[in-house]
This record gives sequence, structure tokens and C-alpha cells, in this order.
Amino acid sequence: MIATVLKSFPMDDSVLLSLQDITRGCAQPETWVIELVQAGILEPLPAQTASPLEWRFASQALFTARAAWRLQHDLGVNLEGAALALDLIGQLDELRAKLVRAGVEND
Repeated sequence: MIATVLKSFPMDDSVLLSLQDITRGCAQPETWVIELVQAGILEPLPAQTASPLEWRFASQALFTARAAWRLQHDLGVNLEGAALALDLIGQLDELRAKLVRAGVEND
């Protein structure tokens, strides 16, 4: 089995991504991204229209979508399981950041 290394680069928070940007970045069809939105994994930014073709996402959404794909592809997790795992990972990251701010070392 060949391991895939994904490189990530910080993105400007002012960069907004379209549905097509996410599909290209993940090499997945639009229907898959729409399913991520329906499962609560991705959230389009508030807009005046609900049309998926006009959705805009924060730049972080691309990394979230890729993580969801890896959970599905590599571990066979369904969308609901991926949503739960990503939520728990986010909570863990927040707790770790609080520990760092409090000066508590993370061993």
C-alpha cells in the first residue's frame, strides 16, 4: 500500500471557495460535496440564495472536505461517522489550544 502525503498551506481567510473549487480540490463530484453539506460536515457561508452553484465556503472547508474523504476512503466511515469524527477532532483541537494558552504542557 502506498501512503499518500498531503501537503497543506495556510490560506487567507478572506478567500472564498465555490462548490466547483471544493469538487476540484477533492476530485469528487458536486453531489458528494452537497452530501457533505447535508450531513453538516461543510457549511456554506450565509448567502442570499440557496442554490448550490452559488454557495461560497471558507478556505478551511477544502481541508475539512479532504479529511472527510480520507475518513470515507481510508477507513470506510459513512458520512454521519465522518461528521462525528471531524466534530470530535475539532473539539480536541480547541481543548489543546486552551491548554497551550493556559500554559499547560501537552505530553
